[in-house]
Formats: sequence, C-alpha cells, structure tokens
Amino acid sequence: MSIAIVTGSAGLIGSETAKFFTSKGFDVVGIDNDMRAKFFGNEASTAWNRELLEKNLHGYKHYDCDIRDHEALKNIFSRYGKNIEAIIHTAAQPSHDWAARDPEMDFTVNANGTLNMLESTRRFCPDAVFMFTSTNKVYGDTPNYLPLIEKETRWELENHEYALHGVDESMSIDQSKHSLFGASKVAADILVQEYGRYFDMKTGVFRGGCLTGPAHSGTKLHGFLSYLGKCVFTGENYSILGYKGKQVRDNIHSFDLVNMFWHFFSNPRSGEVYNAGGGRFSNCSMLEAISMFEESLSRPLNYQYVEGNRSGDHVWWISDTRKFQNHYPGWSYNYSIERIIKEIAEAVSEGR
Repeated sequence: MSIAIVTGSAGLIGSETAKFFTSKGFDVVGIDNDMRAKFFGNEASTAWNRELLEKNLHGYKHYDCDIRDHEALKNIFSRYGKNIEAIIHTAAQPSHDWAARDPEMDFTVNANGTLNMLESTRRFCPDAVFMFTSTNKVYGDTPNYLPLIEKETRWELENHEYALHGVDESMSIDQSKHSLFGASKVAADILVQEYGRYFDMKTGVFRGGCLTGPAHSGTKLHGFLSYLGKCVFTGENYSILGYKGKQVRDNIHSFDLVNMFWHFFSNPRSGEVYNAGGGRFSNCSMLEAISMFEESLSRPLNYQYVEGNRSGDHVWWISDTRKFQNHYPGWSYNYSIERIIKEIAEAVSEGR
C-alpha cells in the first residue's frame, strides 16, 4: 500500500495533488481543517471541495487536523508508518495582508506547522519524499529594484539577465522587506532545505508564483485570478492596489505545479529549491487579466483604483523554471494564461 499524505488537501493545490496521486495508484491521506474559512470567512471555505474529494476519490481518507497539533500529526503518521512514500505539504496561511493582523498565528501555521510535518516524517517515514509549497515572497521586495520599464499595460524588464527567462534561484532572500507572511514562509522554506541537507532526507522546495485554477476558493485577500473572475461575473467592486494596475504576475495552473511534484517524487533530491511559477509561458499584468476576463465573461469589471500598493508587494515577478526543467526534462507546461483564465471564467459562470 503506497500512501501520500497531503496537507491542505481541500485547497487548490492540495485537491489537485489528491486527484493526481490517486490516479497514480496511491491512497491519499488528506489533512485539512478548513482554516481558510477562519482566515477569510465562509466565502473562502474549502468544505465544498472536501466533500467532492470524499465523494469522488477512491482511496481518499480525510483527517480534520490542525498541522500545529503535533500529537494529532504523530497519531496519523504512526498509523501509516513506512507505507507513507510521499508528503506534499500545501497547508498554509497564504495572505500577505492577513499575516499583519495576526503575526503569531501566521507564524505558527506556516513555520511551526512545517516543523511538525518534517519531524513526523523524520520519525515515522524518513525515506519518504517531502515536497513543500513555498512562495516567491521569500525573495522579499528585492525584485522591485530591478530596472523595470513602464509599458502601456504592464511593467516590464529589459536589458537584464532576468529579462528573457525571469528570476532564478540565485536571487538573495536576505536584506529585503518580505511582509510577515514572507518571513514565516522563509522560516519554513529554510527548514525544509535543512532537513534535506542535515538529515539526508528527500526534500524539495517549490517557490510558487501565483498558484491558480478553477478549484481555487478565491477571496479578497488571496486568490488573485479566481477572485478577479468572480468580481467580473458578479459585478462586485474590485480594488486595484497601486502600480497603476500594471503589476505583473506569472500564474501557474495547479495541474502544472502538481505535475512538478510528481516528477520530483519520481527522482527525488535532498534539500533542493525550485522557482515554480508560470514563467514567460504564463503571465499577465492586472490590467491584462481584467481585459481577458471581461472578454471571456462579456461584462465589464466594476473597479476602483487605490493609490498605494501593499507593503513589500512585487511590481514585477516572472519565475525562471529552467533549473527544474534541466533536472526534469520530461516536465512541461500544459496551461497558458489564456487557458487558465478561460477555465476560471467557466467555473465562476457555473457557480463554482
């Protein structure tokens, strides 16, 4: 019996992981206590997705467990022991803004929760492959000091080593302004690396750009494309925060990220770090995303522009994923930004 433990299993990446790994013959142990509803309100609850997983996935077992609860995790890991072959840790407090409201909870979920997961893995299934969804926010606001140029619909980088492919893993994560969310994810990111190097465990860190897809329970504080699509469809007012709406994000579909996990699992390394975003293949500015959603949904966005960006937020981010592609040449993108937005538009139109 091959077991994959997935934290945040009812969320965007967790649910995609559960579906992917069950399709590969794994039994999936899902850990998720719907903290997203606590963070962002009932509109962001993932209970609907948990119900779908339990209904539709053969071999899926759900545990309503808080990753801060070391004893509860110990009981789960001890139950399955060395049958656990993969741990995909996607559970997190994911919001830049929310973290400033409650730094203690943000840190205990993101950092302490990750430590609990690593220790449970080391104690009960040390040969398992541990994969962690980190974030590009670990680089802080360093990307904002790149020589950006203002274009008609976006900020862009030209005549620089990062211009063609995006930012690679050599960018420093030190001496910059991260946001408190970024700081808690840095702590977790380093822990996952260190357990790989110090204890010779198979650990991989995936520093995501904007993670997206139709299964996202998007809300004002988290889930850029999903929430934007909902606002265009419903007519709800949307706030563009600073940078003239020209801030650029790369967007990676949940399937493409989980396919990265699978390739890493199939040939793991120790303490490895990868930038994991849409890269030059899949990216857009805020203004460009608005335009695409308005076209897909045939209705205008009701919005206001707010002068002043979120503290430490990126003006421009595009991930260089060549390191992962060099290590795993069998992996490639499936979802362009146009395909992603079309999928999300269809999902919000159907009330998903």
